[in-house]
Amino acid sequence: MSQSPQASPAPDLGERLADLGRTPGEREAGHPAELDAARGRAERVRGDAERALERFHAAAEAAGAPHLRVTLSEIRTDDKHLRAVEFDLLRGRHKAIVVAKSRGELTLVGPFHVGKPEGPCRSFPFDARPEIEQALGTFLESFLEEAATP
Repeated sequence: MSQSPQASPAPDLGERLADLGRTPGEREAGHPAELDAARGRAERVRGDAERALERFHAAAEAAGAPHLRVTLSEIRTDDKHLRAVEFDLLRGRHKAIVVAKSRGELTLVGPFHVGKPEGPCRSFPFDARPEIEQALGTFLESFLEEAATP
């Protein structure tokens, strides 16, 4: 009676995923400087937003509305693009997003309602500091007015 050849064992799942991770890992490894620059820009803009929101929260509380709190998320990899980072402003269903892209561009998204199409969007080159500061102010004002409206 002949023995049937034994099937070779399937590769370990962990090894399969390690193999799968090498290609995009090697591809993305070539972009650390650009991604670091995007993160640095996002950290600066987030810091500006955080300081401004602290003043908003203090003023709202002093006026008798301590419940008008906006959450500022931590910086994370962008939801849509691997070579970008982002952070959110949230209050209830109101959301706005700041995206710093490795190609040297900052995009302000919203405000919009969670579950609805994102937008409007405005993009600026990283070196357009005065324009970014002006637009960030308008962006935050627009978000806060919408988020604080009953």
